[in-house]
Amino acid sequence: MNKRQSGFTLIEIMVVVVILGILAALVVPQIMSRPDQAKLTVAKGDIKAVAAALDMYKLDNHSYPSTQQGLEALVQKPSGNPPAKNWNRDGYLKRLPVDPWGNVYQYLAPGAKGPFDLYSLGADGKPGGSELDADIGNWDL
Repeated sequence: MNKRQSGFTLIEIMVVVVILGILAALVVPQIMSRPDQAKLTVAKGDIKAVAAALDMYKLDNHSYPSTQQGLEALVQKPSGNPPAKNWNRDGYLKRLPVDPWGNVYQYLAPGAKGPFDLYSLGADGKPGGSELDADIGNWDL
């Protein structure tokens, strides 16, 4: 009887290891850049949610909060002008979010690019920039 052994040769195993190494070299950089992409997505989602709360505020009070009243007007009733005569006693947000890099969102009303500007200064926390350091605002969404 002729017994035939089955299995992989050393060459076959090495070819598979090389192919896996090439795939890992191509895939790992893509996976490692995903946290940055996720932070951009979170910032855009936060801006959309806060912008929607600002729109609800305007529906109730006939104007957006001033720059001085700020985004805090969405959490607690603001003083000053314009008055918030019909402010929702439950507020418009439970708390103000911070951007994924730990900075507060910027608010300007009236805005330079619309009725209000709501934006994050990006990863560097400074105006301007490019790629991850670029400002992310409601005008981009």
